[in-house]
Amino acid sequence: MIVIPAIDLRGGRCVRLIQGDVRDETVYSSEPVGVAKLWKLKGAKLIHVVDLDGAITGNAKNLKHVYEIVRSVNVNVQFGGGVRDLETLKAVLDHGVKRVILGTSAAQDRKFLEKAIEKYGKQVVVGIDARDGKVAVKGWKETSKALAVDLAREMEALGVKNIIFTDIRKDGMLTGPNFKQIKELARAIQVPVIASGGVGSLKDIRHLRDLEPYGVEAAIVGKALYTGKVDLKEAIAVASGARDVPAKRPKRMPKKKA
Repeated sequence: MIVIPAIDLRGGRCVRLIQGDVRDETVYSSEPVGVAKLWKLKGAKLIHVVDLDGAITGNAKNLKHVYEIVRSVNVNVQFGGGVRDLETLKAVLDHGVKRVILGTSAAQDRKFLEKAIEKYGKQVVVGIDARDGKVAVKGWKETSKALAVDLAREMEALGVKNIIFTDIRKDGMLTGPNFKQIKELARAIQVPVIASGGVGSLKDIRHLRDLEPYGVEAAIVGKALYTGKVDLKEAIAVASGARDVPAKRPKRMPKKKA
């Protein structure tokens, strides 16, 4: 299993939210490229970048910062947030992003998703965000009646090669992922699952690693890295199975309230 550090962008700054609520925002850096360079230094092989403004409005707003990260840091980037047409998808990939995450558009516009998969194949990743097991869209502002597990099966049938699953209730809480639902979803499909939301310790990384036989191939870690509860280098070592390093408190990143 691999560990993927997260960079969430809002207004060009690197922030973290709690359960996707923009009213509960903490700004950790006004230099996203600097954060990306730190994650590279710590051993990241892939960085998860999300345009929160884009996810909410439906139009990507922070692409210049995404492209700057791609140009400045020699690490693969997966990006999502506001990509809802083929033109934007093509532009993002042309600028060097390794793969693009489709969330709302995947859930609500199957024709677009089918065209995207047909044209770009495994460079298209579907993000399934769930609240109490039901799919949430439009920056998590709306919750549908569709079950996350059912949507995952539909995505697999359409040819999606990777699925990112986020439990909104766990996101930013540092209380541990929803292991039960992650396992349920991973067992329901054959494509690899990337778990997101709730990681708060190396113990959580170990637990997710134990789900690898069920199809969990990676874990996205965000707030735990920024608060210093998890050190990325140690998390990568634990996730790879190279060693179970003892937990320790790494240096915290500076932060300021928005």
